[in-house]
Amino acid sequence: MHRTSLLNRVQQSPYCQPMPDLGDALALPCGRTLTNRLMKSALSEGLGTSTGAPTARLGRLYDAWAGGGYGLVVTGNVMVDPRHRGEPGNVAVEDERHLEGLTRWAKGFADSGTPLWMQVNHPGRQSNPLVGRHRPVAPSAVGANVPVAARPRELTDREIHEIVERFAVTAAVAEAAGFDGVQVHGAHGYLVTQFLSPLSNRRTDAWGGDPERRRRFVVEVVRAIRERVAPGFAVGIKLNSADFQRGGFSEEESRDVVAALVAEGIDLVEISGGTYEAPVMFGPDTRRASTREREAYFLEYAASVRAQAGAVPLAVTGGFRTRTAMAAAVADGECDVVGLGRPASAYPHVGRELVDGSRERIELPVVRVGAGRGLVGRVTTLHTVDSALDLSWHTDQLHRIGAGRAPDLDRPWWRTAVRATLRNGPGAFVPKRG
Repeated sequence: MHRTSLLNRVQQSPYCQPMPDLGDALALPCGRTLTNRLMKSALSEGLGTSTGAPTARLGRLYDAWAGGGYGLVVTGNVMVDPRHRGEPGNVAVEDERHLEGLTRWAKGFADSGTPLWMQVNHPGRQSNPLVGRHRPVAPSAVGANVPVAARPRELTDREIHEIVERFAVTAAVAEAAGFDGVQVHGAHGYLVTQFLSPLSNRRTDAWGGDPERRRRFVVEVVRAIRERVAPGFAVGIKLNSADFQRGGFSEEESRDVVAALVAEGIDLVEISGGTYEAPVMFGPDTRRASTREREAYFLEYAASVRAQAGAVPLAVTGGFRTRTAMAAAVADGECDVVGLGRPASAYPHVGRELVDGSRERIELPVVRVGAGRGLVGRVTTLHTVDSALDLSWHTDQLHRIGAGRAPDLDRPWWRTAVRATLRNGPGAFVPKRG
């Protein structure tokens, strides 16, 4: 056979396709397409009204991200029950009362070509009782091991079914408002995570007692959403690889959850990890040197879950800081999408800059108290304080963008500490984010 003909046949073979790049489009199982491989991951904005409605400042923030060059933008926490919100300013959707404002929010993306997904969530035991003035609820009456956390009340079987229905209603309202999809928040210690973990779910009924029953809640949530929305409406999930606590939710169980959700028609799995009791993405970097070189926190887990995910794309969020590492992770098939959270608060157009190659590295300030002694050391760990302070600093940047101002990368930590205390009260340094 002529050498040129042989080469053409090899190049046309399905086993010799070009490696994907950050700028390549990605088709989802539902039929929608992401325009590139960069996702603005969820960041809790805190820009809703006291009744849970979106504000003009929230729309202005998303106008900036609409031109940011991302293949997908996911909103911050939108609560499915206004009585239970993680922090002041959470948008809450339980019916169509805020449909007009939600429609304005989504319309800003209609001409950008970038899909906009609403992250839907219930905080469970991580709800802030000062916001909704209701006692937190959870699978079991087990409080979180973080400062100022209230002991929750155990949910009844009827209440669990009602919460599942709330997720479905919120997704249907999102679709009616013009959002392109929803992402179920199943990470970071919120209600889905609480059902999955044997540490927080000590039930022995149909919702707990073994891994299959513990994952029933999230399976029922995704199933209910799928039944309520159109086939082309995307449904994703943000899922913990593990909660990194002894006796807690493990990577093995997480892989089984992925397999179960794939069977329910999930469109994208975003991988994260940890809870606010064990915030692995903040504080001292204890990763192996080989892992630090690849930057992202959860690439190894992503590789291990490929078989369960099948054709469902995987997104990895957390730790990426260079274009080289992002491109390598996508090209090597370690993940299909790179999620960017905090970088998008400091550099709203970082997606476009990474895709066109004008930015190689993302530089973010180190936001820390800087001292582990004194009152702070006696009240709580410096690690927890620094985690919450870092997140609050980035929230301040979101509020600046929403007010029509540029991010302030020189903002001192103490200004953020004062503002966070005024905004969130005594729970200011308990991190609750998307």
